[in-house]
Amino acid sequence: MIKDIKGLHHVTSMASNAQQNNAFFTDTLGLRRVKKTVNFDDPSVYHLYYGDEQGTPGTVMTYFPFSHMMAGRPGVGEVGETQFSIPKGSLGFWKDRLTAQGVGGLATDAVFGAGRLRFTGPDGDALALVEATDDARTPWIAAGISADNAIRGFAGARFNLHDTASTAELLGFMGYQRAETEGDVTRFIIPGGNGADTIDLVALPQTPFARQGAGSVHHIAFAVENREKQLEVRKALMDTGYQVTPVIDRDYFWAIYFRTPGGILFEIATNEPGFDRDEDTAHLGEALKLPSRYEPFRNKIESGLVPLAA
Repeated sequence: MIKDIKGLHHVTSMASNAQQNNAFFTDTLGLRRVKKTVNFDDPSVYHLYYGDEQGTPGTVMTYFPFSHMMAGRPGVGEVGETQFSIPKGSLGFWKDRLTAQGVGGLATDAVFGAGRLRFTGPDGDALALVEATDDARTPWIAAGISADNAIRGFAGARFNLHDTASTAELLGFMGYQRAETEGDVTRFIIPGGNGADTIDLVALPQTPFARQGAGSVHHIAFAVENREKQLEVRKALMDTGYQVTPVIDRDYFWAIYFRTPGGILFEIATNEPGFDRDEDTAHLGEALKLPSRYEPFRNKIESGLVPLAA
């Protein structure tokens, strides 16, 4: 069993409009844009990162905003809900705030005893705020949102699957423990994790497969401390029969990828070197940062990207 995964590192989704996406996550949800860079495979498209002050692993939502991308179709074989942690007692504040800003899909309920506010992002992204009683992570404080209400980072994520058995086995191998079940939802946790340490598996045997597009999660990344631990995880996965990519340098972390039995793309990402490797913490996300191979084409790349609000 793998013992080095501590919870989520980041979640990467797709969007259809960079300006709209940036405004929603920085203004509406009050996260900090910690990096403004480009897609490694298509430098005409931004890669935007939102999180806490430093972009701490377990807090970072990232997006590829492909202009005018077709909307995704929800279904199975995907991350069905990305969940953020908020302080207990703050659900009312968020319901009022999101209502006032015209956010869609608002619905409140309880999940495993915790208050939850479900809502949709600009592209129909399935998102939720979940109340936590003991999340000590320090939030980024944005205008109009106090420390008593601010998002702490991820709580976890919910996977929609035809059959949960094989993914449950994989999560167990990755160090997650089965916690409890409510109806067709089973929760897995990482004991002593980084706060972003719950995964809920939802069994939806009659639901059609998802089609990726704007609003869909592209992949979900799990955190390990460093490259040495990452190589150990890679070997353990490959020894178990998973087809895992070589290690890829993503500038702010090192990444490996593999496809799960349920169809979801998993990444294992390192906590090092972090988002301050090329920017001072006080100025994260302000300047356009490019992978070194694209630096000679900076003028052309910048001219093709829409300006973003600070």
